[in-house]
Amino acid sequence: MSLDPTGTQIHLSIERDGRVVTADIGQVGAVLRGVTVDGVDLVARFPEGTPAPSCSGTVLVPWPNRIRDGKWTHEGEAHQLAITEPKLNNAIHGLLRYTAYVVSESDSSVTLRANVVPQIGYPFLLETAVTYALTAEGVTVTHVIRNSGTESAPIAIGTHPFITVGNAPATQLTVTSTGAEHIVVDERLLPVETAPVTPELDLRGGRILADLHLDTAYASLAFDEDGRSRHRITDAVGNSTVLWQDEHFGYVQFYTGRDYPGQDVALACEPMTAPADAFNSGEGLIWLAPGETFTGSWGISYEPAA
Repeated sequence: MSLDPTGTQIHLSIERDGRVVTADIGQVGAVLRGVTVDGVDLVARFPEGTPAPSCSGTVLVPWPNRIRDGKWTHEGEAHQLAITEPKLNNAIHGLLRYTAYVVSESDSSVTLRANVVPQIGYPFLLETAVTYALTAEGVTVTHVIRNSGTESAPIAIGTHPFITVGNAPATQLTVTSTGAEHIVVDERLLPVETAPVTPELDLRGGRILADLHLDTAYASLAFDEDGRSRHRITDAVGNSTVLWQDEHFGYVQFYTGRDYPGQDVALACEPMTAPADAFNSGEGLIWLAPGETFTGSWGISYEPAA
């Protein structure tokens, strides 16, 4: 372990079913810094000694994305969150991005815990935990949130991994996802409406990563018989990194970054339980009663070419 702007560094490793699987996690923001299967990177790494670029790998609680002007109203009471995206005058990505979680680890899994305490704009008390557990295919991530307060609390969860397939360039990577609808946004990247995907945004047939310019949330995802929706990034020979999300995560945000360290085009694939501005729209928003617990999972796996 060593100290870093992302806090204590945790390294997990297993050998299972003939594969060697590793993961690297940072304490601050419970950030997922890396996942490998047999030495193939499934997550785009960023240099040690630097904060997470573009929220890379960070857990976003109790809301992902943006809340317009940081304002929302509940039962006639107006709430004002801190403006954490001054350029667009929004509150962005929740309240734990810069929190140093409490860490409990083993060789093959780690659980990181942090509380959301009552504060300006969010007068609720939450206990949160995220567990990264290695499997023979990659990593399974499980989020648990408990309302430890005396009033029902609104929550939404997102996370912000950047996925890749080894060092394959963006011109040789194909992105495939199932979203039939996308969320149309205004100039401040806030929702206007939900509409069918346009040809330039449709990922169902696969698109070359280098050709994409996305900061786009997708809805109406297709879920397989096992209750998971899957998104793939595939290299020229057929090796795929797959990000899956369970039925609690009904949305996914794709973001293509062109200033990510070491990547010509970096792809964030962000499972979310709700889209932007859910505290105002109510779309996808979860209300936890006092003492109630939410649990949801997603993961990243490797599918080598046949």
